[in-house]
Amino acid sequence: MFAHPLDDSAELRPLEPWRAAEFADYCVRDLPNLSPWLPWAEKMVEVDAARDWLRLFAEGTAADGRRIFGIWDAGKLVGGTMFRTFETRFATCEIGVWLAPEAGGRGLITKAAGHMIGWAVEERGINRVEWRCEPANTRSAAVAERLGMTREGVLRGAFPTRGTHVDVELWSLLADEWRARA
Repeated sequence: MFAHPLDDSAELRPLEPWRAAEFADYCVRDLPNLSPWLPWAEKMVEVDAARDWLRLFAEGTAADGRRIFGIWDAGKLVGGTMFRTFETRFATCEIGVWLAPEAGGRGLITKAAGHMIGWAVEERGINRVEWRCEPANTRSAAVAERLGMTREGVLRGAFPTRGTHVDVELWSLLADEWRARA
């Protein structure tokens, strides 16, 4: 079905509910890397929870909203990307990403997110693409910067996680800026 090559062995594909067991296995394997930044990962180690969560994204896709994709390297799930929000009526979306350490250093997230941005802007008429990350997540911020995004500031105490509220950096890219890079 749909697959977008990222390099010689990696590709981006939809992460659908029928892949819940594979997604749960990935989350178990990579939980130490995921959990500091993505609190949802702790719940995805159970197949039923993973299936329910992936089903929400499938329903979002059917409603022309949020979407989720996996990154497979040599047939093994090693990460993913999502349109956490996708609002065509406001022409805005937000991209989220994650990647196993062993798949790092090859630009897979930058390539995958770039593909998503290109599709959102050129095919769907999205004008504003957002990227949010905790200030301590410097690897995520570096990807946003490589994509040509502008750091707009910090949303103080904006994200509830583990009984506290953490700050979130807000990055964005406008359609005209994306086109100027091409």
